[in-house]
Order: sequence, then structure tokens, then C-alpha cells
Amino acid sequence: MEVPAGLTSGKEPAAAALPSVSLPIPVQITVVDALNLRALKSNVLFTLVRVEYNGAVLGDSPKTHVLPDGSAEYDFSTSFECSPDGPNSLDVLVQKPLLLTVLNVVPKEKKKPEKITPLGQAVVDLLPLLQGVRSLKVFAPLYAVPASPSEMLHPEATSGLEVMVSTKELLLSATQFSSGNLLSITLEAAYSVPEAFTTDAQQNYMACLQIPAAGEKELPLLFKNGILKAGGDKEPLPRPKIWPLGPILAPGALNIPDSFIVGGRYEDEDGELTKREDREFRMQAESTKRIVWDTERRCFLDAAAVAVLQKRIAECRYWPVELCRMSMASAGKGKTNKIDKGDEDKQIAFHGVAYVNMAHLLCPGVKQIRGAFRVFNYEESEVFEKTKIQHSIFQDLRSQLSLVKEGLGNSPVSKAAPNKAQKEEKECSVMQYSEAGTFLVMEIKLDRPLVPKRLREELIRRVKELIPPRPALQPRTEGARKVVEDYHKRVTSVAVNILREYHKLFGKQQAMDHETLEEQKRQLNYELNTSGKYFAFKEQLKYSVVKIVREKYLKTTAFETKEQLQAFLSELYVYLVDHMHIALNKFLSGEDVSPAPPSCATMEQLWLFAREAEANKDLKLASLFYKQRIARDQRSIQSWVDYGAFCLLYEDATKAQECFQQAVSLDPQNIQSLLLCGIAAVKLQHYKEAEIFFEDACCLEPSSIIAWTLSEKIPVGSADKPPVEGVTSKEEATALQEAPEAPHPAPEPQPPPCTIFMKTVPFLMKFNAIRFVHKALAHELLLSLQGGPTCAYYLALAWTYMLQEDFPRCEECLCEAIRIDPVNPNVWAQKGHLCYLQKDLVNAKDCYERVISFVEDAVDLHFVYLRLGSIYLEEKEYGRAKQIYLLACDNSASCLTWLGVGIACYRLEEMLEAEDALSEANALNNTNAEVWGYLALICLQGGRQLEAEQCYKYTVKLGLQNEALLREIRAAQHHFGFGDPSL
Repeated sequence: MEVPAGLTSGKEPAAAALPSVSLPIPVQITVVDALNLRALKSNVLFTLVRVEYNGAVLGDSPKTHVLPDGSAEYDFSTSFECSPDGPNSLDVLVQKPLLLTVLNVVPKEKKKPEKITPLGQAVVDLLPLLQGVRSLKVFAPLYAVPASPSEMLHPEATSGLEVMVSTKELLLSATQFSSGNLLSITLEAAYSVPEAFTTDAQQNYMACLQIPAAGEKELPLLFKNGILKAGGDKEPLPRPKIWPLGPILAPGALNIPDSFIVGGRYEDEDGELTKREDREFRMQAESTKRIVWDTERRCFLDAAAVAVLQKRIAECRYWPVELCRMSMASAGKGKTNKIDKGDEDKQIAFHGVAYVNMAHLLCPGVKQIRGAFRVFNYEESEVFEKTKIQHSIFQDLRSQLSLVKEGLGNSPVSKAAPNKAQKEEKECSVMQYSEAGTFLVMEIKLDRPLVPKRLREELIRRVKELIPPRPALQPRTEGARKVVEDYHKRVTSVAVNILREYHKLFGKQQAMDHETLEEQKRQLNYELNTSGKYFAFKEQLKYSVVKIVREKYLKTTAFETKEQLQAFLSELYVYLVDHMHIALNKFLSGEDVSPAPPSCATMEQLWLFAREAEANKDLKLASLFYKQRIARDQRSIQSWVDYGAFCLLYEDATKAQECFQQAVSLDPQNIQSLLLCGIAAVKLQHYKEAEIFFEDACCLEPSSIIAWTLSEKIPVGSADKPPVEGVTSKEEATALQEAPEAPHPAPEPQPPPCTIFMKTVPFLMKFNAIRFVHKALAHELLLSLQGGPTCAYYLALAWTYMLQEDFPRCEECLCEAIRIDPVNPNVWAQKGHLCYLQKDLVNAKDCYERVISFVEDAVDLHFVYLRLGSIYLEEKEYGRAKQIYLLACDNSASCLTWLGVGIACYRLEEMLEAEDALSEANALNNTNAEVWGYLALICLQGGRQLEAEQCYKYTVKLGLQNEALLREIRAAQHHFGFGDPSL
């Protein structure tokens, strides 16, 4: 009997990405039954089911009667072997489904033979067999076969097949599966294609790219049978992805279950053409002539292949995706020796290439790239320059495609001269893609990210729970009204004391005549002055007058001219006399002044505050914090050394040398202090002293690599002691200048060993010895000319350029560091700092977000948090800012981290948490004007007049530089009608 042929597709090129199984493993397939077959055809009586895989028919079930309810019991089993050397390898298993065809059997009647016609088709995805499953049971939807190619059927399937697939053992072990990765590539469509493209049935539109696999092999992924569609409506969203099977009897069965193209906003894509000005062009292109594939291809990469994939992306971020139009006239015969040159050039034309930037896959947690990528004319030199690939991918596939093309094959017939028509087509296709603005839309997706992302605990705790317990401070809420009342009390108290002294001298009976009163007044003044009581009474009034000047008149700085001083004193005198008259009839007790609260900051926090001030270029404040550490403990060697390093970089070497010498005097055997004294002496050109300090350090600790490197290997510039290594300053400068041009290092199984110079560089960087860092790096470069500099080399060199504000050279070094080690969080942190200093906040934010996503912490994670949080505040993303600042508080709390939390909470109208955070910031550093400013806003919002005035007073006193915040405070004071005591 005649049975229609099922799926017959060409064999795909084998890949080496998957681990091979040692022995063939049988894959058992059982078709249990079919349901609702009468939905496909109402008068169906007998059916059989055919099982196919990878183009081969595995078997047909016996003819089965269809029950009245439309079901049919097949209970048919068959199998195929999965083996590395056979046609059904793991590579095939991961990307090709099982194809099931239900055939309608019409019994023979009289002289008519038995007739078999296809009724419907279903597919079963075998990928779960590679994901640790040995047995799966599925209900595969059965799609109807149209009676004619032009017949359109409803895409939904109402009938189906119950299928069981099993293996006796796992195809992949748990370790193999967990260490590998599933890569899926979906080619959606090519838009804005050249006008020369026509809907000729003899043309096949194809695309191809290569995926690096283990070893030196490549896995080519070919997308064939692109459908050229004329202008009209856009492609619907969402729409199903389809299997890479080619034409089958039931087109609906090509849809991959539960896999859809969903699209998205252009601005959220990872490719090109994402700007606002590209929006109109893309919307127009999507409704004009286009080539549609909507095809997904998959491959499973083992651990070695994943490592190669990550390495290739790091070496070259751009991958080529080739596009062409191929004639189908000879695509299946392979008789290239009978094709003349004219036919040959017709087979492949419009050869283009799109460059896909894969670097985004090296971001922590990123598993997917989707976007639009421009198509350019294929030029081998340009492709090699961008992708380091020397030849076209179609050259490797010419045997599968039966292609012979000049430059792609070596057929003798290629010597024939092309005809005129072919010359015109070739010339026509040269710039067609660029002129038409063609672009591909595709998606590259991984099952797991190449670089894992840090899993952070959710910050569900309230801000108050993160604040350490502190003793309650004595309330000192003082406003303008309160200081006036205090002045009244003091005046009353002094008046009562003077009256008491008068009674002691003259009794309680008052004299009536004027002369007696004047005489008593002179005697009272004499008594008060000679006894010292006059001075004591004046001191009692002095403090309350000072508070009036500060609170009422907000005067905390010296006057610029004497005229201003005299005018103010006159106004103040009138005010004080008026209120003295008001207070003389009152009698209230005095009030003691509470002492200032002790500082809550530790020595480590003061050091952190100083580094924060350095990062913000507030050198005066940084110097103050360093001095506070020394004042807190003058015998702390580390405090003197840290302040000396600060002076070495920002102030003068003489002061730095004094600090280092003080550290040596505290401990003459401290190696660190001796070396730093030598470094400071070199900067002061005291070379003899430097040699003494370095030699002393070597004698005290002979095993110190840093001491011997500074003493013997790095020349200090002395005329009496020539450099041991023979490297002059000119050679050092030349070496550093040529550093970004150093050759790319050859791939090695292990990282190169760390030299003595690179072991010394971190010590020199810690104490800001920029000159010595340059010398050490120059020696390192001369030692590594064969293998090339390391990532640590470029990172250190970029650090020196950043401190010197040489941003272009710093960027060159960081680009090289990223090329060598694209998953190093310290490199991306430094790149973020560079962008931040250049006011490029968009790229800075991207770099910082990548840094905090790495599993490994960057060295300066605190400053990454601070700057990322400030960017979020600038962009009004207050929720994200709060989370970042809370992470910073949890990592290393400071006044600035709690200030960030307070600002974010205030903008989110979380007033209680805002006040808690700002209070903690104030406890750590009560000299930050911005903290007082936001506290003033919170008190204004809460209707707390005295506290609002107090906070505003300190905001002004400390010199708030944030003009926008100052305007906001004054607007709030005007709105609520209080808060400014000068009004």
C-alpha cells in the first residue's frame, strides 16, 4: 500500500558542544492513544500513527478503529538510539522534536484500493530528557493537515495524542546538566529589505551564525526558508516561535509549545536603533516588505563550551550573523561540476552581515539579548576587523547547501566569465542593505547567566532596626522665643541678686532724696566691683545675649566692616534694653547649660568620613577628620600614617614627612612607617635619607618583598646610586605611554604569576605614592612584553591617571582591563567612577549596577553605593535610592549613607523613617549642613516650630551649599508661617 512520506529534511551539521554518551542509549517512544479525532474529520473510521525522528521513519502502528467518541487506542511502541557517532546525537535531540503523523485509512471498496491520507500532525519536545528526566508523558496537540496549500485552518488544536517517552538511564548526569547551559537563538525577521527582493518561489532567504563550542570547533546555526512578505499589517504580538523543521504537512505543528515572541519597547532592547528618533523608522519598516523566520534554534553547551563561549565574548564582543538570498534551483543535487558560472552566481546574492554585540551577556544575571541589528554588505576585511573571523560561515556549509560561489568554493568552473545579467545583479546587491536600512531582529537567550548575580536578602527591616542603640541625648530645643525668655530669666535673676546686695549694705528701707540714692549707687558699684560680683553678674547675662545674637539675629560670623558692626551693636542694644525693662518685674529660676554630647563616631568611621570627603573633593573637611583621629588618640600609628598619605597627595610632602616621622618615633621598628618616610624623602629629593630609610626597613625585615623592591629594584633618582635595572626615567615614560598598545596576551590555562612589582603596587596605591606606582608599572611592563600586561596592571595605571585627572588615558587603560577580564568588579567600579567624574551619569549607573550584581564585592563598594544612590536621587528613583543606601548602611554606615536613606524616605513621604535615618546621620556627624536642612523640613512638615527653628539655625550656621534645598526650606517656612526666627 502507498504511504505518504513524512518529514524529509537534510542532516544538520554536527556540533561538539555537548558531552558525548559512552554507549548508545535507546529512547523508547509509546503512542498510547488519540483523542477527539473526529474534530479533524467527522467520518474517520480507521487510523494509524507514524513516528518519525530526524527525517527517519521509526515505524507505523497497526490500523486502529476510531471509537464513536473520536478516540483511538494505538498502544504502539518504537525507539531510536541516541549515540555520539550516530545520526541522533545529543545535539540533534536538543533542537529537533519527535514528529507524529496520524493517517486516515479508507478501506478498499470493490475495485478501489485502500487509500491512506494524512489527517493531522503533532510534535513532542525531547529537551526534558537532557534536563534530568528519564520519563515524560505528554499530551501533544494534533494539528489538522489542510486539504490544499491555500486552505487556512484554525490554529488551535482540539484533538491530540497521548505519548510517553523514556530512557533507561539519564542522558546527562546532574553534574553535567548543572555545569552546562542551554542556548536558544530566535531569528524573528529582517525589516526594510532591499526593493530588489521578490516573492519568487525559487529564492530561499537564509541567515547563519556560529556558536563557539569546546575545543577549536564551532557550531553553525542555520536559519532557512525565510518568508518574504509584502507590505501590510505588522506581525502580531505575541506570536509563537516555530521549530527549524522546514515545510511539513500540518504547518500548525511547527509552533513550539509555550514559546512566544512577545516583543517590547524599542528603548528596552539591547541592540541598535533604540533611540527616540529611530522609533518612526522602525514602525514604518515593520509594516512594509520584510522577511520572516520566527524560528528558534537551540544547543546545549557543556562546561567546557560555556567557558569557551564566555572567553570568546570577552575577546571579541561582536559576532557576525550572515544573511543571503539563495537560489533553490540546485540546492539539493550537489552537482556543482555541471553548473556554469552564470548559474553559480545566481545561487547566492545579497550577502550581508549584522554585528551582534554579545558583551551584555557578561553582565551579572543577564540571560537574554534581544534587539535590532543593522545589516551591512559582507566585506571580509571589515568582518575580520570587527569579529576576528577570517571567512564566511557559508563557506563551512557549502557542502550542506550545495553552494559554489567565487570566494566560497574552489570549483574549476568558477573560472568562467559571468554573464551580463549576473554582473548587474552583483553590482546591484553591493550597497542594497545600507541604502535600504535593513536590520535583523533576533533574540539570544541562555537558561542560566554566564556571570551569576548576587542574591541579596530583601531589606524588609525598618530603618530604625538598622540603627544601633544609642543613649538618649538631653533635649536642647532652643528657638528665638525660648532664648528671649531665657534672657528675661537671667535679667530677673541678676536684678534680684543686686537687690539682695543693696539690702545687705543699706537695709530694706529705701532713701527718699536724690542725693542719698546717688551716694548709695556709688557705694554699691564700688562694692560689686571690688568683690568681683559685678563680673559674675555680667557673665550670667553674657551667655543669654550670645544666644539671642545667634538665634534671633542668626549672626555667627565676623562682620566685614566696622560700620556693619556698629550698626548691629546699636540695634542689639536697643533690643536688649527694651526686653530688660520687660523682664525686671519677673522672678524665675535660672537654668544650667547642658554639656555638648560626646561624638558617636569610631576611629574607623572617622577614617571612612575622611575618605568620603576626599572622594567629594572636600579636602578641608577630609583634613579635619584626619586630625580628629589624631586628636582622639595621638599614639595611633595608623592615624599618623593615614594623614601623612593624605598630605602626600593633596597638600605637601613636608607635612607628610612629619607625619611619617611621628609614626616612626612611636615605633622605630614599624616597617610601613620607615618605607613611607623613604617615599616622602624621595618626593622632597632627599635621596640619601630615602636610602637610609629603605635600608633600615630591609634590615629589620629581610623577608619583606616590598622593602627590597623599593630599595633595590625601583630607582629613586639619586645621582650617586644609578638604577639597578638600567631603566631611565625616559624609558619609564615611554613604557607607560605605550602600555595601552601592548599586544594581546596569548590564552593560558592559568593566570601569569604575580611579579615583585605588582606585589608592591597595592602598598604604593594605598598611600598615594603615584610616582613610585608609575616606576613599578614601568618595570612590570618591561618584564611582561612577551605575554602582555595583566588586568591588574591596567587597573593600577588607570588609578594613577584618574588621580591626575587625565581621563582620556584612564579610559584607554580601563578598556584594556575590561578586554582582559570583563567580569572583574573592580574594573567596572573604576569605569563607573570615571564616568561619574565626567558627568556621564547614564554610563556610570550602568557600570555601578553591574558592580553590585557581581557575586564578588568590589574593593571600594562603599563609594559605588554612595554614587549609585546619588544618581538614583538625581533621577528621582527614590525607592531604588533607598534600597542602595540601606545596603551601604549595612555594609559600612556613615553620615552620608544615612543622609541618603533620609532623603529617599523624605521624598517617599515616609517621615518617621526619614527622621530616624537623619537623626542617625546627625549622631555620626553633627556638622553636615544638609542633614540639618532635611531635619528642618521634617520639623516644618510636623508643625514643630522650636525644632524647625533650631535645625534651620544650624543649616545656616554650617553654610549649606545646596541652593535648591535652601530654597525648598524657605518656601516651606513661608507656607507654614514659622521656622525662620529672623522673620
